[in-house]
Amino acid sequence: MKKFIVSLASGVIFSAGVAFGSGHGVHWGYEGDVAPEFWGSLDPAYEMCSKGKNQSPIDLSGFIEAELAPIKYVDSGKWQDVINNGHSIQVNCEKGSSIEIDGRIFNLIQFHFHTPSENLINGKSFPMEAHFVHADEDGNLAVVALMFEYGEKNPIIEKIWARMPEKSGNKNSISPDFSPYSLLPNDRDYYRFNGSLTTPPCSEGVRWFVLKKTVTVSKEQVEKFAKVMGHPNNRPIQPVNARPILK
Repeated sequence: MKKFIVSLASGVIFSAGVAFGSGHGVHWGYEGDVAPEFWGSLDPAYEMCSKGKNQSPIDLSGFIEAELAPIKYVDSGKWQDVINNGHSIQVNCEKGSSIEIDGRIFNLIQFHFHTPSENLINGKSFPMEAHFVHADEDGNLAVVALMFEYGEKNPIIEKIWARMPEKSGNKNSISPDFSPYSLLPNDRDYYRFNGSLTTPPCSEGVRWFVLKKTVTVSKEQVEKFAKVMGHPNNRPIQPVNARPILK
């Protein structure tokens, strides 16, 4: 597996859903001849998108019961800015928030959104999914995924959407009134599997933690996000193969 270094100084952030930064990779997208089914052939660097055996997203089912240790959250960071990178809406975070799992500290770099959800749970799709992307000091990635269900308007999403750039490539500063993990439910039990980035270069070795509990979002909020994106921004489900999915 290629190792990706997360560099805040250079502004290059490799995430489980978005690669955003100053690099000039081959163009990819969600429609036409750069859609997900073509990613693996767009560039040799993207070959894992078609050849990988532990790809994300997946349909989480056939669970194996396990004693999963609670994830330890430290939430002392703040939001920094909101970016429309053409692939998602991404909130960059100042240093200070992190998770501890497997005896390692993973610092929160950013979180971003997909509609509809990328992962499924027992075959069920959700209107929106957020990925909280973390990296340890060696560049290993861990993602906490949060599913949204239709219901009451989400006040934190409302805060983000108020600063959401409508044009690709633009970013807006955002007042750090909320801590990054304030979007998450109080009950943070999770499913776990090993996967990959869900966008090129689709590199594997990413720890995935999908929260069991959902939070609400209004239909209007999802529609606003979808309108800005202009198209669904979810990669299709990938084969589970021999991977265990723990709960």
